[in-house]
Amino acid sequence: MMKTIYFDNAATSWPKPEESYAAMDQFSRVIGGSPGRSGHRLSIESGRIIMDTREALARLFGIDDPFQLVFTKNATEALNLAIAGLLAPGDHVITSSMEHNSVMRPLRALESKGVELSVIDCSPQGALDPKNLLPMIRTATKAVIITHASNVTGTIMPIQEVGHFAREHGLIFCVDAAQTAGALPIDVSKMNIDLLAFSGHKALFGPQGTGGLYIRKGIEEKINPLIVGGTGSRSEHESQPDFMPDRYESGTLNTLGLAGLGAGVKYILERGVDNIRLRELMLTQRFLEGLQSIGGVRIYGLGDASHRISVVSFNVDHMTPSELSFSLDEQFGVMSRPGLHCAPSAHRTIGTFAQGTVRVSFGYFNSEEEINYVLDAVHQLSRQGKE
Repeated sequence: MMKTIYFDNAATSWPKPEESYAAMDQFSRVIGGSPGRSGHRLSIESGRIIMDTREALARLFGIDDPFQLVFTKNATEALNLAIAGLLAPGDHVITSSMEHNSVMRPLRALESKGVELSVIDCSPQGALDPKNLLPMIRTATKAVIITHASNVTGTIMPIQEVGHFAREHGLIFCVDAAQTAGALPIDVSKMNIDLLAFSGHKALFGPQGTGGLYIRKGIEEKINPLIVGGTGSRSEHESQPDFMPDRYESGTLNTLGLAGLGAGVKYILERGVDNIRLRELMLTQRFLEGLQSIGGVRIYGLGDASHRISVVSFNVDHMTPSELSFSLDEQFGVMSRPGLHCAPSAHRTIGTFAQGTVRVSFGYFNSEEEINYVLDAVHQLSRQGKE
């Protein structure tokens, strides 16, 4: 039977810790109530699960008040809430050329309605120089919105320096942590992060359909809700509650998913983000070194694994990304992702638009043996491509 090597963790981490599966099974079979909508014990227990997940995430991100965390169905919804809720015609915003479409598309949509947008050009390796921020500032500049790490090259952005710059100039700083939450240390206070959007189903080991947005205390006054409706609170009023997190959490939450997310975050807290980072760093460095020894392979991004997350994009001469990814799957059972990775601006920056690259992304549960197996597979395919 063919091996199954899952190297697509930047899209969705898999497998999850057993604790995540168990928490969702426990909720489905034993609890199942709707949080905040009733007074019976199963409803109360559902509410406790959601609160436990808020508190675990607050510990992970250095957040003082767990109620400053708003749950969404993914990082995309969180970024839409932050961007659409914050910006208005006449405002100016700064972003980078390495952004995912979850940042770029909301910004381009608002640009067509009168929001001014400046895009900082990053290096061909996907790196951002904080010195390039100052010339971009205008009188109307309201925010800086950038990714913590590229989903294409894995390049880690200088978040702490950008956060310091934003705070120094009175700008709101929004970070897309879809790829880094759970994989890199994040402290919203030390990094001067005002808005942190994160995905639950990647390095946080939660299921799909989970994510959230941290909103620094006081900033919520500047951000309009994306959705309004029932919250289970202040039901006697037909106007939306103005307090956190109810202001932004209309409708029944995905309690099943948040149970799994909470278990995943606790798993990370028990093992330590630094330890998880060290393991993924080792796997990434091993893969980069192996690729460099294979003829006809082009690697994108920074060569030093310490400056990237566990994401590697590459191409093989004589093969399109789609052909290479398909062959990895069909011949070797290796799961990768070809194409533009929902980040056309990033691919223009590194010179791979419109063909794209093959992306492999490792997780905590991958092994050195799997790295060696995939390197051998790439080596064999690179030779096939020349025949």
